[in-house]
Amino acid sequence: MEDLNVIKLPATEVSEPAEKKTKKRARPPKLDTVDEERKRQKNVKSLSVLGEEDSSVKLLEELVFGAEDELVERLVEQEDEKHTGTGTLLEEDRDEESADSEAEGSTRLLPSRKAAAWVDEDDEREEEVDMKHRFRRELIRGEAESTMTKQKLQQRMRDQFQKSMGGTPSWAAISDRKKKKKKAAEDEEDEDEEDAELLRRTGNFVASSDSLPSGILRMKKCLHANSARPSEDRLTTIQFHPSAQVVMTAGLDQSLSLFQVDGKTNPKIQSIHLDRFPIHRAAFSPDGEMVIATSLKNKMFYLYDMMEGRVTPVHSVRGLNEARVKEFSVCPEGGALLLTGTNGYLHLLTLKTKEVVRSMKINGNVCGVDFSHDGSKVFANSEEGEVYVWDMRSSRCVNRFSDDGCVKGTSIAASRNGRYLACGSQSGVVNIYSQEACLNSNNPKPLKAVMNLLTSATSLKFNPTSEILAIASRAEDEAVKLVHMPSLTVFSNFPVSKRKIVYRASCLDFSPHSGFFSLANNKGHAPLFRLLHYKDF
Repeated sequence: MEDLNVIKLPATEVSEPAEKKTKKRARPPKLDTVDEERKRQKNVKSLSVLGEEDSSVKLLEELVFGAEDELVERLVEQEDEKHTGTGTLLEEDRDEESADSEAEGSTRLLPSRKAAAWVDEDDEREEEVDMKHRFRRELIRGEAESTMTKQKLQQRMRDQFQKSMGGTPSWAAISDRKKKKKKAAEDEEDEDEEDAELLRRTGNFVASSDSLPSGILRMKKCLHANSARPSEDRLTTIQFHPSAQVVMTAGLDQSLSLFQVDGKTNPKIQSIHLDRFPIHRAAFSPDGEMVIATSLKNKMFYLYDMMEGRVTPVHSVRGLNEARVKEFSVCPEGGALLLTGTNGYLHLLTLKTKEVVRSMKINGNVCGVDFSHDGSKVFANSEEGEVYVWDMRSSRCVNRFSDDGCVKGTSIAASRNGRYLACGSQSGVVNIYSQEACLNSNNPKPLKAVMNLLTSATSLKFNPTSEILAIASRAEDEAVKLVHMPSLTVFSNFPVSKRKIVYRASCLDFSPHSGFFSLANNKGHAPLFRLLHYKDF
């Protein structure tokens, strides 16, 4: 065994010459072949003693001691064996690659399908999300939804986005989503549909109400309607044209003037002077083509044709036995006037023939007359506090009742919507009745007794929408009130306190669409106010 150990030494000793040999091969020295052959044979004999031969040692030996040709042949054989041994693996890899390429090719030939742009593995997990966070509270539909899965939260956010956009945007529309949206829209409740409709547009969602609010009336003080030509004496009449943006004023200065209403300059259109004829009352015809004017102390009146610009005096009326013609009302149907005579008489006069066709009489003196909205009825208030209802077709009194608590009547007005009737008294109390009750009951009860005036209620006027009742007294300054009819309350901001603007009002009127309100006062002015709630003139 000691000999075996000694024989192993040449391997270590050979390693040293191997390094030297590798170094010397760069510059090969001249070797003695006989000596080398002898050493090789000796080394072979030494290795044969072991009974087996180490291939690496033999290879190294042959490399050191020669036999390069055999070494090259063995190296070639080993390389071939490696190729043959691993050939099956390479072929398998190539087969797999070809199969993959064929699979890719087959998938490319299939029709394209839209896939998700991004897939996150965490989305597949059933993870609960805390819905109490301030950024997610708006998505909760009930107190029970304190937590929610990611998938459900994602769907909830998608639904909210679609609602805010008014549906699925065109860039995100897919046929499947459209079907789901259509199915979901059919199952939604009416409230959800209203919310979706509300979210389809932008802008100011808090719009002004169509009905007039009570309490405070939004209004703006404008330039006087007759600022281009103030009256030199007390104004007795103011009236807006039924179809044009024009206002008429008339007064005791014997003049009648027309102004264009714009709220800024109000330029004068025309002014007519009637010699020795102080105008007590003037009014437009229903078509707005004619103006009728009466005076104080004679029965003559004037007709002013606005289309032809001709002023026609009417000196006498056939069948009229009155000393003077002072108060009158224009029939809504047109072509006729209802003249207020003395001793309770009412005379119906046709403008075509200038004659009285019929007369009606009440007890006491007539203090106020107004037509119903359709012109079929006439409401006449007497100084004795009784109200008479006349049928115009038959000239018959269809009802009669006493104004509640009235001692002496002064005025009357009917609303255009046919719902209200207002009666003024000398005490300043204005009773508001239902027209239906006044037509059918002998003792109707007032809906409201307005007691804001302290002097005689001489003027009453409803606006065209029947939402405002203007009441005034010409016996005191600033004695004007506006009543909100739906609530039967008085607007608190008119007239303005501690500022004299109105003075003593003798006539009131509203524009055709309630956009303006004006009055005639004893100073010869016509204060003009813009009612901001109404958009049109």
